[in-house]
Amino acid sequence: MKKLLILAFLLLGCFSMASHAAKPKAKHVVYIGLDGWGSYSMPKANMPTVKSLMETGCYTMQKRTVLPSSSAVNWASMFMGAGPEVHGYTEWGSRTPELPSRVIVKNNIFPTIFQIYRDANPKAEIGVLSEWAGIQFLVDTLSTDYHAVAPDYNKFPTALCEMAEKYIKENKPSLVAICFDNPDHVGHKEGHDTPAYYSKLEELDGYIARIVAAVKEAGMYDDTIFIITSDHGGIKKGHGGKTMAEMQTPFIIAGKNIKKAGEFQESMVQYDVAATMAYIFGLEQPQVWTGRAMKQVFK
Repeated sequence: MKKLLILAFLLLGCFSMASHAAKPKAKHVVYIGLDGWGSYSMPKANMPTVKSLMETGCYTMQKRTVLPSSSAVNWASMFMGAGPEVHGYTEWGSRTPELPSRVIVKNNIFPTIFQIYRDANPKAEIGVLSEWAGIQFLVDTLSTDYHAVAPDYNKFPTALCEMAEKYIKENKPSLVAICFDNPDHVGHKEGHDTPAYYSKLEELDGYIARIVAAVKEAGMYDDTIFIITSDHGGIKKGHGGKTMAEMQTPFIIAGKNIKKAGEFQESMVQYDVAATMAYIFGLEQPQVWTGRAMKQVFK
């Protein structure tokens, strides 16, 4: 009888530890992606909001893209927790996998962070807003409550920001991804590391400030983690190659339960972004994911 009691206490302790390990780090995650934002730009960039988040949280300027250093393959890797060899999206504009996805569990798409969060939290509010229509093919929209593509930002430059502000204040999402299509287009038109490129970064920083303000107005701020990152960088007027200007992108994380520790040195790759978001929500990663959570940034 005594042995049975000891065993019961040990089992109870194991369950308690498992429950504790799965406790979410924050109630809300606000992910903001800037297409074509290379780490090389940060010393020159006038981005006070982003740099404030860097000061109050953790960051690396050495997160690497998967190859090629192009859009769809890297957005997919960030949301799918694995590289192109596994999820199958291999090109700049992939809408469907060119290679067979290693696993498809539901919704005819490789498991995304949105899918595994929805499965664990059926009532959670999940949203994806973007300027590039290609994003919708990489996130599993069937696992979201709201997904929308902003009108042409050349004609309506503030539209995505305004859509994000409205959605956050009205719906208080548990997980929202807001994906801007710049500075990529400026990089293609005017060139990376040019005055026009830095002007666009300053403009985007203003939108990020407005989104942070919307989170505060929604009453979510004290229970939110912000992630600011990018799919790839660039060089001259292009990207897709193997230079560090193309392959190194910022990853900034700040908010509830994030250490004020500044730059971290651990290696990070695109697919680690999804793993880190899964860790925030206390989710179990799919076996097929290869991403690793950046656990060192958490209190």
